[in-house]
Amino acid sequence: MQTHMPRPALAFVLTLALTACGAGEPTRTVVDDAALADTIQGDNWLAFGRTTNEQRFSPLTQINDANVSSLAVDWYLDLPGDKGLGSTPLVVDGVLYFIGSMNIVRAVDATSGTLLWVYDPRTREYADRLRAGWDLSRGIAYWDGKVYVATWDGRLNAVDATTGTELWSVQTIDPDLAMYITGAPKAFKGKVLVGNGGTENGPSRGYVSAYDAETGEMAWRFWIVPGNPADGFENDAMRMAAETWTGEWWTHGGGGNAWHGFTYDAELDQLYIGTGNGSPWNRKVRSPDGGDNLFLCSIVALDPDTGEYLWHYQTVPGETWDYNSNMDIVLSDLEIEGAMRKVILHAPKNGFFYVIDRTNGALISAEPFVETTWATSIDPVTGRPVEDPDARYPDGMANVTPTEMGGHNWHAMSFNPRTGLAYYPAMHQARTYTDVGVDPATYRVTNWLVGVGVGGGNTGSTHPTGVLATLQAWDPVRQELAWEVPLPGIYNPGTMTTAGNLVFQGRVDGAFVAYRADTGEELWRHDMGLGITAPPITYAVNGRQYVALLVGYGSLMARGREAAELGWAYGLHTRRLVAFSIDGTATLPPQPPPYVPGPIDFPFDVDRALAARGAVVYGQQCGLCHGGGAVAGGLTPDLRASLVVPRIEDFASVVRDGTRAVNGMPQYADITLDELISLQHYIRARAEADLAAAAR
Repeated sequence: MQTHMPRPALAFVLTLALTACGAGEPTRTVVDDAALADTIQGDNWLAFGRTTNEQRFSPLTQINDANVSSLAVDWYLDLPGDKGLGSTPLVVDGVLYFIGSMNIVRAVDATSGTLLWVYDPRTREYADRLRAGWDLSRGIAYWDGKVYVATWDGRLNAVDATTGTELWSVQTIDPDLAMYITGAPKAFKGKVLVGNGGTENGPSRGYVSAYDAETGEMAWRFWIVPGNPADGFENDAMRMAAETWTGEWWTHGGGGNAWHGFTYDAELDQLYIGTGNGSPWNRKVRSPDGGDNLFLCSIVALDPDTGEYLWHYQTVPGETWDYNSNMDIVLSDLEIEGAMRKVILHAPKNGFFYVIDRTNGALISAEPFVETTWATSIDPVTGRPVEDPDARYPDGMANVTPTEMGGHNWHAMSFNPRTGLAYYPAMHQARTYTDVGVDPATYRVTNWLVGVGVGGGNTGSTHPTGVLATLQAWDPVRQELAWEVPLPGIYNPGTMTTAGNLVFQGRVDGAFVAYRADTGEELWRHDMGLGITAPPITYAVNGRQYVALLVGYGSLMARGREAAELGWAYGLHTRRLVAFSIDGTATLPPQPPPYVPGPIDFPFDVDRALAARGAVVYGQQCGLCHGGGAVAGGLTPDLRASLVVPRIEDFASVVRDGTRAVNGMPQYADITLDELISLQHYIRARAEADLAAAAR
């Protein structure tokens, strides 16, 4: 992998020095394995899950269940150039670091929000190869005075934490492949681990890579699924995995991309990675004669020094529903049946909550936390699901729950060792899967043309009350639900919990809420004026505890009609970083009210044949960001209301020529004029249909 030296212009450094962040000489924390594993200190939030156990639990108690009702805004920072904000900020010695749109990283004084420096990794310059403009990163990593930034286009960059100056940059993926990075890097043992996404965007073979934290040199790489046997296997693990695949799977890539869910176990010196779904989703296509398809949908334990395989546990053998296991891998010691066990807590998409022995990968227990019809249970002896055979759509169609969004997705799960409960947003929905018309013998996916080998759509709530989403508190020892509260919408953000008997969570409707951790009683609520995607954190500086989060509705699900109805229209509401304390006296400026854009009436003669062809192009290249049926949810402009679309010259300049790459619109340099015209007719057809429906 090639590295390049920093350019001085990359970092915008303000005159305020970091040494002025607090009263007197500041404390200097050396962020290493010992610091990252320290669960006692609560002043800093050093990693995605706060510490290496990924519990997102803080020992701070200044804010607690008795006084949280007095929580108020302490300071805020407006981020008018940002859109979707979903990351976990880090706090080190009174400095808060966070990543926003276009992978831009900022450092601010954690007591005031005063900007210290800005680092721009120039993601816009790579817009010609990006086709997944979701404008979202889940976080950054910190190690020994450096901040590590993974970019959409696949680079891993090291930045000086004091100045924001780029120190080195390395490309971690082949730029010719339809892959990207939206996840947070993981720092451990002088290394930085990154994965990647792209399972739905082309023939993808997933892997994770570890780089030297000081130099950027690759230390090792672990491939998640086997490649073409004719090329040989990288190691014995890939040789073993190949025995569980059939057909010519390598022509489809196989998938397994690890885009989230990395945990370093400092006590056992093991690295755990959560792996992705198959490429394409449909096993009939990628592995036509069946097979477990290792290491899809698994927790894989690796040697952190060499990347060598240690053990695995597969949650969904031979998956065929997009049920990946990229969700959080949380570590704890629990007393189970009278014995202390070192465990992993894992609530993946498939709807079962797993407790796994982290010394060897053996299943301890697994019970459904949402409604599940693809499998009735997990066999306690074999660890394999007891499947409903009809769920694999053997006759071309099946109604299954959970959906491809999962019972729980990437949104952060926290665990409170005092209550013994895990907290996460759950989803309750069914989906029809159909591969009618899909020929496994001829089906192929081309780079950046979305293809999963199965169609269908969501079919409504499966929860007894009819809601689509809930906040759940799960007891992993009893393997049962302790409490549950309904949530708005479906795709709500993650949680944080504290020794003050509190759980904090934002919502897609803009509410930021604190609950009693033991009972779920709502204790405090603040209207942020904009939907929330990011999880909160807490930290302390000079004896004052703060709770902070990024406010900016976004992510992949900020699209489509359901998201649009929330009213967080593109470009209307100001994104912010907001910090609260018991002593806060600041007031957030009011936001515009929710607004749902509608299609505009524009003279345009729609050609129905062209519109039909445009529907195919739109589904393959546009719908992932701009929403089904050309109804955008707020992360991107609603094309039905666009004045750019009706004039082909304007439309071509944006889509083909990339004139709005600065705003996060990828450049489709290879799109043809015929495709552009067909898209134009499809979008206007959708606008006219919705206008007609509204007039009835």
